[in-house]
Amino acid sequence: RISGSKSALPGGLSGFGFQEGKTPLVLSDLHNLAAYMYAVVDIETTGGYAANNDITEVAIVLFDGEQIVDRYQTLVRPQRPIPYSIQVLTGITPAMVKQAPAFEEIAPVLLQKLSDCVFVAHNVNFDYSFLRHHFKKAGIDWSAPRLCTVRLTKKIVAGLSSYSLGNLCREFDIPIRQRHRAGGDVEATVRLLHYL
Repeated sequence: RISGSKSALPGGLSGFGFQEGKTPLVLSDLHNLAAYMYAVVDIETTGGYAANNDITEVAIVLFDGEQIVDRYQTLVRPQRPIPYSIQVLTGITPAMVKQAPAFEEIAPVLLQKLSDCVFVAHNVNFDYSFLRHHFKKAGIDWSAPRLCTVRLTKKIVAGLSSYSLGNLCREFDIPIRQRHRAGGDVEATVRLLHYL
């Protein structure tokens, strides 16, 4: 559930076709993406479920619908070991995160970046659930309106064999660097959102 009053949402999202509920919030009207500020987010983690895993990297790009207005990226020191398979996938090793800040240390900065923005991610429930869970562990009750670029792309371009970020970047000739690192994936997600 979105916290706070509807009038506090950026641009009056309640009147623009954003929907609340168990599914990600989606746009029912796609003609005016430039009316809002988007926090486009990608995270890397130690595994697939927020309750049993930790965040190892966060990247946020603030995008106003036309241009990037801010970037933030940091490694995060997890409380759990990073499985070898995840190290191979992301390239993030225990040595890289040993001196990184814990989530609790960066939570105030993340909260500031995400405030009054539409939360955007590719497969948004993954990133959102991790951040919400770890904010809660840090004593912060955070929520935000969400936009999923997987669902958005399916709504605009039907019939693709795969809606993975890598496949969509190939389909639309969007450059993607440092695949499976938060910074590279978030930049590609911003370009995808802008393309759509």
